[in-house]
Amino acid sequence: MPKFYARRRLSILGALTALIASVAVLNGPTASAALPTPVSAATARTYLASLTVATENRTGYSRDLFPTWITISGTCNTREYILKRDGSNVVTNSACTATSGSWYSPYDGATWTAASDLDIDHLVPLAEAWDSGAGAWTTAQRQAFANDVTRPQLIAVTDNVNQSKSDQDPADWMPSVTSYRCTYVRAWVQVKYYYDLSVDSAEKSALTSYLASC
Repeated sequence: MPKFYARRRLSILGALTALIASVAVLNGPTASAALPTPVSAATARTYLASLTVATENRTGYSRDLFPTWITISGTCNTREYILKRDGSNVVTNSACTATSGSWYSPYDGATWTAASDLDIDHLVPLAEAWDSGAGAWTTAQRQAFANDVTRPQLIAVTDNVNQSKSDQDPADWMPSVTSYRCTYVRAWVQVKYYYDLSVDSAEKSALTSYLASC
């Protein structure tokens, strides 16, 4: 069983605090939040040292095994929730669809005014999660991972940049905005640690290198 269930039981107060904060973001008239702040570089280095190093295995993977998007609050599903959280001056209709707003994509530095230009990136891709342990999870656990709005796992970014990233890990792909790379790898390690996912040797080497300069 992934460690995150045990950790949740030990972090009830933190979970309640995060829930209150997330509701405040959702209800804010002009939400302008971003990716939840990842752990520090020092903590990320400690987490990384504890992760299991293993060869990846994609046997049996299907994106359909990670149900997205689910209802987060009211009429808002995961995508709509993240668009509202990550945007500025976001206006939504009764179905929680963003009708106007502005979004800055930290991966490439682009700003967009149409929600259709944004994808919601799974920072640790679903296929990568499968490769490194999620294949042994239940569907409910994979759904929780695919719709996690509490950890730094979901972020609104330029659609074609997300598609270019695809399922690559930091050994093969990093944001073109170099100033964001420290945030990216800290978030990557935090998510992998929280969900008790492994890393492969090339991935660990790349993460170690990037964290050393954070």
